[in-house]
Amino acid sequence: MTTFNQNNSSEQTQNLFKKVADWEIDFYSRPILEADGKKRWELLISSSERFLKETPFRWEKKCSAGEVNSVWLSNALKEALLEAKKQGWEEPNRIRFWRPSMKTIIKRAAENLGLDAISSRRTYSLMDWIIQREKEFYPNQEGYIAGPLAPASSPIINQSIPLPEAIQGDALAFARITTEACRQANQWPMEFNGLIPIKESINQETFIPGIRLFSRNRSLALAAWLGSLEPVKLVIEGEQLVLEAGQDERWLVTDLDKKTAAFAKEQFELSIKKADGLQFISVQATPEEQKFTGFWMLKDLIEN
Repeated sequence: MTTFNQNNSSEQTQNLFKKVADWEIDFYSRPILEADGKKRWELLISSSERFLKETPFRWEKKCSAGEVNSVWLSNALKEALLEAKKQGWEEPNRIRFWRPSMKTIIKRAAENLGLDAISSRRTYSLMDWIIQREKEFYPNQEGYIAGPLAPASSPIINQSIPLPEAIQGDALAFARITTEACRQANQWPMEFNGLIPIKESINQETFIPGIRLFSRNRSLALAAWLGSLEPVKLVIEGEQLVLEAGQDERWLVTDLDKKTAAFAKEQFELSIKKADGLQFISVQATPEEQKFTGFWMLKDLIEN
């Protein structure tokens, strides 16, 4: 796959260095019993991490089981916004959350503050933090209840829906890109993107698998639509390529022949073992185009 080294516009470069990021939040019970015999509730907030080596904004607040409502959450989010401002952070563009059971409370609390909240499993930074807390923090707390770690999301059981014909594009190709090249993605020219950090522990020669989509006349529309989907990960099911997105959406990208399906599945599994589950989707007008209309990094969260 071609490596792109052109710089973004000066405006894009300036925005990159502002301390502004989306927020990923989880408002839910934890594996700890309080003195009253009820489970502890917590609000956890993590800013979405970018390519910059900056420490994400993280904030936590306990909540008693009897106060779990949108009013409490709204007040807590106000506190978090003030603390973020003290640390030099801009107000988040949007808030992402993935738990269906908390949708009403979170959306109502966010709307009270004029914040946009969307259901999405692109909460990679938050999930890394939650997994760390479940391994290292909660077990050392008084009242800890041993049990399974919280899953990244509810099991996806919806049947996949074929992509609308209007945005299917002209062609699709499986591809791989080295970690070293992908670490430079913030320097590539692109209209839409969803970049996430790559851990330093991943070898620079390790390949990240993905797909390239081409559409000579509708690449911009295709990229805009894909971005609005909140793409999460690619999976091979039988002889079909499926894109999981949003909170529980599943889109049938294409049917595959048996050999291609086996190869793609092997590449995705290798990524889970060697590249932290990273994947990508790119959109270009043609294979020769020296810029991306869209480029998203995805992640198949590894369950431990």
